[in-house]
Amino acid sequence: MIDVRLHSTSAGRTGRSATEVEVSKERRSRTVVIAGSALLQELHDRVPAGQFTLQWLICRLRSESYPALIFLLAIVAAIPGVSLPAGLLLLVLTIQMIAHRATPTFPRWIADRPLPSDKLRLSLGRAIPILKVVEKAIRPRWPIVLTAARTIVGIAILLLTVRLISFPLPLSNVFPAIIIAAIALSCLEQDGLMLVLALLAGGVVLVVDAQVFYDLLQAGRHLWSAISM
Repeated sequence: MIDVRLHSTSAGRTGRSATEVEVSKERRSRTVVIAGSALLQELHDRVPAGQFTLQWLICRLRSESYPALIFLLAIVAAIPGVSLPAGLLLLVLTIQMIAHRATPTFPRWIADRPLPSDKLRLSLGRAIPILKVVEKAIRPRWPIVLTAARTIVGIAILLLTVRLISFPLPLSNVFPAIIIAAIALSCLEQDGLMLVLALLAGGVVLVVDAQVFYDLLQAGRHLWSAISM
């Protein structure tokens, strides 16, 4: 009874019904979802002239640091020739995310190392139009999946990153990098359905790779046995 009176008094003073007050509170408590394309466009427009640093990226991305940085690094890791350094940075990020660090941190010699701004602008400029098309099918949904799958997301990205840097074959980095980017984008835009699909795709890639590795190992054993005889 006391709770009802308090709600009625508060609603009467503001000229709103109790239902409207509750709806207003619910709206304020909802998580604000930032479109990945909008976030990348802001980065593209604010990249410092000449050079930038990882520390600048972390500060610019604020609370979206983990999914946004993983998304950016996964895009870079899909480019032949730079998959190894990008994959190592992904590995550091993922371990910190699994350890529940509030924000990513890198050694100072990595965080403050100057990087060319023109390459970042070029990568963002190519990714933003594609991302805008993909976002037509993305929307916040299945929030319970996003909450329940946090540990699974970290482990999946970790395994895919290890796969990314362990197979130095040409173009072998593309599929893992795309899946990692899809997982990060799902978390960034709060799309539980897309997250489930991306995790399933990642599982398929890992199973296929494990089978290929096992077959190669068995073939090597048979070949060694034949040579030894």
